[in-house]
Amino acid sequence: MKCFVPLLAFGLIAACSSPKAAPDNGAQAQAATAALLPVVIHTAKGPHRFDVEVADTPEAQEKGLMFRKELGPTTGMLFPMDPPRTASFWMKDTLIPLDMIFIRTDGTIAFLQGDTEPYSRAPVSAGVPVAAVLELAGGRAAALGIAEGDRVAWGGCAVPGGKVMTERNFCPSAP
Repeated sequence: MKCFVPLLAFGLIAACSSPKAAPDNGAQAQAATAALLPVVIHTAKGPHRFDVEVADTPEAQEKGLMFRKELGPTTGMLFPMDPPRTASFWMKDTLIPLDMIFIRTDGTIAFLQGDTEPYSRAPVSAGVPVAAVLELAGGRAAALGIAEGDRVAWGGCAVPGGKVMTERNFCPSAP
């Protein structure tokens, strides 16, 4: 009987404890939105801004935009390459066409592959070391006049005077 009393007391305390709060999905959505990084591409037609996710871990880079059913016209994903390296991408398990933009360390676009074919295992690469690869919805680059040689910046540099709080700044100097 002596063993039963402490066990009963423990059970009552556990039963009376307040349950853990359910996760706040609204807060998680706000955190995800706040985590978006502004990217601006300066083209002959003017600047174009995108708010993109950042694939900043090997796992995130491996998954990328796989299994996404849609991608908004001003969204995308940035794959930073630190240190810069020759990057090669494919479309295995990617359901939608993408534009792949390979960005040199000086901020210029080295190579642009538009409307990549979903599910393709054919490698896509600039063939030179790059600072990052930006993926946008298929056809956006052509629609906006984005071309090789255009300049790219992200983070606080992309929106001068804006209130962008990030340590991810890519501010190549003007030519």
